[in-house]
Amino acid sequence: MLIRPSRGRRRVLAAGAAGAALLAVALVGSNLWVHLGAHDRVTTAAEAPYRPVALVLGAGVQPDGRPTPFLAARLDVAADLLRRGKVDLLLVSGDDRAEARRESTTMQRYLVEQRGVDPDRIVLDDSGRDTYDSCVRARRVFGVTEVTLVSQAYHLPRALAVCRAVGLDAVAVGDQTMRDYAPPVWAEGATRERFAAVKAVVDVLSRRDPVLGPPQSAVTERLARHGSR
Repeated sequence: MLIRPSRGRRRVLAAGAAGAALLAVALVGSNLWVHLGAHDRVTTAAEAPYRPVALVLGAGVQPDGRPTPFLAARLDVAADLLRRGKVDLLLVSGDDRAEARRESTTMQRYLVEQRGVDPDRIVLDDSGRDTYDSCVRARRVFGVTEVTLVSQAYHLPRALAVCRAVGLDAVAVGDQTMRDYAPPVWAEGATRERFAAVKAVVDVLSRRDPVLGPPQSAVTERLARHGSR
């Protein structure tokens, strides 16, 4: 005997199917937008075109105050870009709300103490709470118009798409070393990016304002001091 679901049950099933379809469309559409926004914009440190500023995105601090391996790898890429003369200044963007894990401060300390970077070549953005916030603040608070983005390779397409959507002329150089150092974490991050693309689209379309504050002249002043091209 065939038992048909009740009318209420059918409505629930229909709503669930519609929701799943909507999610699928959002995922596909958002990831297509990310792909198009990053097209031909990812390069290597050796081949990167000159940009005045590298925007280095945060990636967490360990309990002992050191950058996570993923963040340290990003900072190594940024230091290499500076050494090669591909950029003149590093804008390190992270979340400094937690006193014990001040992200941008940790990034600066690592660059100076571990990579010998001149402190005057580093500007801190202490309110880069996520990728969108870092990109918007680089443009609207620090007055940056051209950047080389630095992050893990799987993160770059989304970051590039966001940067370009908020008015930054961006290229990107990514770390690949963590793919071999921590394959499961890398795979998890790459998978998470597919869903993070949806949030990125929502942020861009809604023009969400991050924590902003008054404009800061540190980037302009440092670039002028160091004879930026």
